[in-house]
Amino acid sequence: MGFDLSGKVAVITGGGGVLCSTIARSLAGEGVKCVILDIAEDKARKALELVEKAGSEGLALATDVLKRGDLERALEETLRAFGRVDFLINGAGGNHPRATTSKEVPFFDLPEDAVRFVFDLNFMGTFLASQVFAKAMAERGEGVILNIASMNAIRPLTRIPAYSAAKAAVANFTQWLAVHMAQEYSPAIRVVSIAPGFFLTEQNRYLLMDERGELTERGKRIIEHTPMGRFGDPEDLVGAVIWLLSPAASFVTGVVIPIDGGFSAYSGV
Repeated sequence: MGFDLSGKVAVITGGGGVLCSTIARSLAGEGVKCVILDIAEDKARKALELVEKAGSEGLALATDVLKRGDLERALEETLRAFGRVDFLINGAGGNHPRATTSKEVPFFDLPEDAVRFVFDLNFMGTFLASQVFAKAMAERGEGVILNIASMNAIRPLTRIPAYSAAKAAVANFTQWLAVHMAQEYSPAIRVVSIAPGFFLTEQNRYLLMDERGELTERGKRIIEHTPMGRFGDPEDLVGAVIWLLSPAASFVTGVVIPIDGGFSAYSGV
């Protein structure tokens, strides 16, 4: 079976972010119509411009993934415009500086509201979007949900307990939902996940680079423990995403695929 995705419709939450906008542009180049959902409408529109420049079409919808009403409206607009949803990419997520431990803020003093924000954004945003869009897939009997977990889901990192726990929940939920959809609705509905390693984004740059653009001590340790010796580039995600969404992966479900330059394979020795 091949990798042809032409004519499919993908809904991408957090679609205005660095990683997901790159994925959207690449999918558009494969003939996929991309519906960009982002809480920041300007970011969604910029991502849609990339989709259109790549030769496809789509929508840009201001959407808060923690509001079910927003997600239901996005589904309605998607069906009105394109009549179907083939793929849901749950990309909304990120960390929060106030949910990060430091010398000044020990674990014991992490504010509850910041921890809840991180967990809700990453896990509940994935959960609610899956409820809304997977229902449409269940009615058709086919589709693919692709969750974006993290290397933190596999090997929890220091300083970011809320983000690590939330992404571990996303990975576990991927497996649970894969079984549930296949057994209760259709084996042609697949649920998969990727676990990116270290990619420089707006959310983590402050941890990995200093004001001069030099690696922080944390950044240096990451590079030292990444056999490929670099941070990931957003384009590094594209091949795995296209494979997982395509008919070539029709017997693949419930998996979490690391894309990490070998970080998870290296013991440090």
